[in-house]
Amino acid sequence: MTHCVGGGEIAGEDGSVADLGEWGVIAALRARMPAGALTSVGIGDDAAVVGAPSGSVVAAVDLLIEGRHFRRDWSAAYDVGVKAAARSLADIAAMGAVNTALLIALAAPGALPARWATDLASGLASEATRAGAGIVGGDTARADLVTLSVTALGDLGGRRPVLRSGARPGDVIAVAGTLGHSAAGLALLTAGIADPAELVAAHLRPAPPYDAGPEAALLGATAMIDVSDGLIADLGHVADASGVRINLNGSSLAPGTLLRAAAARLSGRQDSLAASALEWVLTGGEDHSLVAAFPASAVLPPRWRVIGEVATGAGVTVDGAPHDGPGGWQHFRG
Repeated sequence: MTHCVGGGEIAGEDGSVADLGEWGVIAALRARMPAGALTSVGIGDDAAVVGAPSGSVVAAVDLLIEGRHFRRDWSAAYDVGVKAAARSLADIAAMGAVNTALLIALAAPGALPARWATDLASGLASEATRAGAGIVGGDTARADLVTLSVTALGDLGGRRPVLRSGARPGDVIAVAGTLGHSAAGLALLTAGIADPAELVAAHLRPAPPYDAGPEAALLGATAMIDVSDGLIADLGHVADASGVRINLNGSSLAPGTLLRAAAARLSGRQDSLAASALEWVLTGGEDHSLVAAFPASAVLPPRWRVIGEVATGAGVTVDGAPHDGPGGWQHFRG
């Protein structure tokens, strides 16, 4: 079986991954995956070699499992690749680091179409490139369901990492990126509705603002996290680690036009419209936007929107009151 290493068509792509075989699959994926500027040894050896200019490596890993994190009847393979990459790349940005490289482990049924696997690789490569990272290696195996494990590496550029534990009373809380869009998109998909299309796309292909992470570090961020499980849930991790209370200002989190339109499509009832849309903002995950604490004196660029403040106490409140119900997604619970 022949293959191309320049991004062109792969022989046997109209068959299955079993038809390609392990090495054919690897060749097909490798053809679509850029190595990245800091990679001196990439795919093809027992391990990759990636430069760490600051002398330390930031690392994060995440899983994407068919039926749990995506459905193939909703998501194109390219979409799955983008989402899989974004989940780990956002974690690197949330430490204030620059993304440098990805390692991808793929397990899939033998009957999976080879074209699906190569489209997946294109999605992974596109998002890695958007984040400034290369793809330097990984592994393949056979499994009953498509499962991806993505490890991201990053570099701090000589800066200290921005941890969850640094928020202090008097800091402000600000967010870069959208809130609730992915959750609204999931609700629309579940209901069989494709409009507003922008929200559906936000769920299928999240677009974290990666460069906002290092920017926040330079602006003096005292704590930071990406919104993966839900704004309240994730800020709860910051509050716990920092030993503070985080109070969100409800007026600054008012749902925008797109979210209200989605709620209207789903409910058609004005009395439940605002509540549904606001719940997406407060507890919806998978936007992978960045939320950070900053000293009150920090001068923030426009993309950082102040949504609350840090106070003494514990937990997360909205306008001074605890949120009623779960703050977001919790693994291992039904």
